[in-house]
Amino acid sequence: MNGIRKTVAAATIAGSMLVGGVIGAAIYSVSVITAAAATTAASPSPTTPSATTPFVSNETAAHEATESAAREAQENAGVQPTVP
Repeated sequence: MNGIRKTVAAATIAGSMLVGGVIGAAIYSVSVITAAAATTAASPSPTTPSATTPFVSNETAAHEATESAAREAQENAGVQPTVP
């Protein structure tokens, strides 16, 4: 009788683990799909500055002290800087 009880208990534990795994996987897949849909719908499309909007350089002393000569040359030319 003791061996049968152990077998039934083991089968019950294994079955509950299997059912729990299936339920967990189903819940996880739904949450991943929902999160993916939310981030896809919420992310704005990238916009480029208008061609009519001129670039305005930051000429503060703190900013000027940290930028490279190449960046300063681009700013002085009125071009959106592409170098750090």
